[in-house]
Amino acid sequence: MAQQDVLKLAEVSSDDTQGARALPSNVEAEAAFLGALLIDNRVLEELQTQLGPQHFFEPVHARIFERIVTLLDRKAVVTPVTLRPYFEADEQLKALGGVSYLARLTADGQGLLAPRELADQIYDLALLRELITVGRTLVEGAMDTSEAVEPQQQIEQAEAALYKVAEGAASANEAKSFAQATHTAIFNIEKAFNSGGNISGKTTGLESVNSKIGGLHDSDLIILAGRPGMGKTSLVTNIAFNTSQRYVDDMALGIEPRRSVGAPTAFFSLEMSADQLATRILAEQSGISSEALRMGKISREDFQQLSFASQRLAELPLYIDDTPGLSIAALRTRARRLKRRYNIGLIIIDYLQLLSGSGRANDNRVNEISEISRGLKTLAKELEVPVIALSQLSRAVESREDKKPMLSDLRESGSIEQDADMVWFVFREDYYVNATEPKFPAEGDPPDVVDKWEAWRQRMEQVTGLAELIVAKQRHGSTGRVRLKFEARITKFSDLDADDPRGGFVSD
Repeated sequence: MAQQDVLKLAEVSSDDTQGARALPSNVEAEAAFLGALLIDNRVLEELQTQLGPQHFFEPVHARIFERIVTLLDRKAVVTPVTLRPYFEADEQLKALGGVSYLARLTADGQGLLAPRELADQIYDLALLRELITVGRTLVEGAMDTSEAVEPQQQIEQAEAALYKVAEGAASANEAKSFAQATHTAIFNIEKAFNSGGNISGKTTGLESVNSKIGGLHDSDLIILAGRPGMGKTSLVTNIAFNTSQRYVDDMALGIEPRRSVGAPTAFFSLEMSADQLATRILAEQSGISSEALRMGKISREDFQQLSFASQRLAELPLYIDDTPGLSIAALRTRARRLKRRYNIGLIIIDYLQLLSGSGRANDNRVNEISEISRGLKTLAKELEVPVIALSQLSRAVESREDKKPMLSDLRESGSIEQDADMVWFVFREDYYVNATEPKFPAEGDPPDVVDKWEAWRQRMEQVTGLAELIVAKQRHGSTGRVRLKFEARITKFSDLDADDPRGGFVSD
């Protein structure tokens, strides 16, 4: 492109952007890259940089690039001629001589000598401009010393902004076009179609659950609640293993990460230590009870089986953070680091009530829990990963004849239900039936004692090893109950056998 075109382009910008002339940019590189792309459309396929319209400094170049990408998505051949109808009414382009500017972009073809290098430079300069914006905002905020200012909140906001720059999300806060949103939706539908298990999100490893919810979807906050003893931690531990193991399996098969239904997983354990969680997973995978492992009551064969299981788990992309007393701000900071280092695709928090807020709730626990639940939903959207957070239930469940939990049983704040995309409850009837065992009949006892115990035994036989995952809220689907198998000895949830009449999904 002629030098006078570049100079003329700089003059076209409006007066209110004159102060931005000092920002890092290279208009000639942008023009040369667009010229190369118009000459050879395959240039875009060979780029390693995730270049987008937002990375171009000049607005007219951003619009040209956006239109090129749109046409290429439609499998069209893009040239200055095919672009012409879309820019005949473009006022800024008219100032450059009209649509003939598109042809002049391809005049010398210099961009074809190094299109990747040009794209990298355009991308890097965009990141520098975004970094300058973050820096200015940070300085302006730090200069404010009024009482309403909260330094910790400013630090978290600055870190979040820097994370977006590091991830190349310079335009994370810009509105997406409907075409972009549709493209993402089609990709997810294609992923579900090709997965073989009708999963568009991350797998839970439980086919009956996947068939109900379609997997764990990015940006979703899932609340898993239940009374003590129901197996909440066991279930999420199973899911954490299944999701990370599926990722390992998919990578071994050569499936690209973004098409995998598995993912590296971050597990924030505020209640149990990392070695306790590791013991649980070892028990599940080796088939040896957790109690036997803790007490060392294992045979030589068991130890060998345990050794094989530990070797398989050594390469598992499962990262456990057992730091106690985390605040929601600290958790988000640690999650960002894990996302940046290991590209985690699933976050699990055990459990929500052990997190603390910012301290601004004035000792109001309801407001603090509301802040935490909103923070977790924000984290899910920011990192674009599903977040599963365990939650306690109120004791009101125990006082009812029907022990199955309801949404109103969520403890301390209604905002948990409001912020969540899905709410699950774990319910094991055998836990309650076992607690009602009548007197064991002895010789000489009246018949009603024998009948009561026999009725209890039969009921216990029906419900032992049976668990229900109650989907009480699902923003994008129906509610209902999924019946699962629970092996108490190794605290493992799995799908019921196909021939088990207790299995299947029950719609509410």
